[in-house]
Amino acid sequence: MPGKVILGAQWGDEGKGKFIDIFAAQADLVVRSQGGNNAGHTVVVDGVKYKLQLIPSGILYPECTNVIGPGVVVDPRNILKEIDTLAEQGVSADKLFIDARCHCILPWHLELDALSEKARGGDDIGTTKKGIGPTYMDKSERIGVRMHDFVGERFETAMREACERKNKVIVGVYGGEPIDIEAVLAEYRTYADRLRKYVTDTSIMTWNAVKEGKFVLFEGAQGTLLDLDMGTYPYVTSSHPVAGGCCIGSGVGPTAITDVMGIFKSYTTRVGKGPFPTELFDETGDYIRNAGGEFGTVTGRPRRTGWFDAVIARYTIRVNGLTEMVINKIDPLRGLDKLKVCVAYDYKGERITEFPANFADLADCTPIYEEFEGFDEDITNCRSFDELPKSVQNYIRELERICGCKVTMLGVGPARDQVMNI
Repeated sequence: MPGKVILGAQWGDEGKGKFIDIFAAQADLVVRSQGGNNAGHTVVVDGVKYKLQLIPSGILYPECTNVIGPGVVVDPRNILKEIDTLAEQGVSADKLFIDARCHCILPWHLELDALSEKARGGDDIGTTKKGIGPTYMDKSERIGVRMHDFVGERFETAMREACERKNKVIVGVYGGEPIDIEAVLAEYRTYADRLRKYVTDTSIMTWNAVKEGKFVLFEGAQGTLLDLDMGTYPYVTSSHPVAGGCCIGSGVGPTAITDVMGIFKSYTTRVGKGPFPTELFDETGDYIRNAGGEFGTVTGRPRRTGWFDAVIARYTIRVNGLTEMVINKIDPLRGLDKLKVCVAYDYKGERITEFPANFADLADCTPIYEEFEGFDEDITNCRSFDELPKSVQNYIRELERICGCKVTMLGVGPARDQVMNI
């Protein structure tokens, strides 16, 4: 069985959760390898909506083992809240495992995230203020509290040392109020006690599953253009949501992966600041946003909306080594006379077809479009490619041609069964 990566191929919010859920139903092991609870997957099963932030989507299947790999940062309070919410919906976390190397998001990280954004003023990044960035900063500085410390004998020592260090920054740099370590210890000791049973060396579990020929699904969070190195820096996340990040963040090598599936919307969205060449500021943009329900799972923020950008698509195909594309959320385009696809950029009078390495250049890029016929039919009940209107079939085939990658699945609605193989 393959090691399959499913990841976001735009700026996130592509609807990965549904497709991850489909394959999680077949998987022996589902691995989350980066990010934290700043991500959000919404999965609808039998009419019930599950909102997952950190826990892998395989949690909905009792026989599936769910792994939070060493590259993930974990907010103890948040993950326990997620476990409890799932329990209320009848979903057990008995087969959830958290790697001992995961770094913990703690109250000072949340405070520093908010203070840092405030200090930036108009130049803020637009983070979710979940403490993700400051936790990865501590990880890189080699001063973070890892999960084995949090649930182990060094709990109090590690927490006191970290809080003392961060209070100097909170007070001395930002003029904030110091964190009360005694209150934190009292609260978080209960979290450590509850989480202890989940903590282990998950890299061994993942590697053994690969060696035994089991189906291992690597679940991507966020999107390629939010990657710390390959995304539209500085408006990016603090980890690596590209295919290569799955290896680093799960503790296995690249030979464990055989397939890389990239999830795209039939249009493009973005949250927060940064250049966005195909962004629509007119009624069409509003129409797509409302029809597609383009509001953040975690934050509720309205997403910026624009036409499909094939320059971005070709870039993410290359960066991730995609073996297949999924085009999701075609149904919100219903009712538009024309569908546009950006095939190149006009950059200061020059036609360019490659995504610029200096992403600041995007601000000077004007999209060059090809236009295709729209459709009025309701396609949400279609379950085969031949059932789709000819204009939709043509749109998909043209995306394949322009992007240079095979489209293997389509999403025509939010429910788990509103998909088709092609």
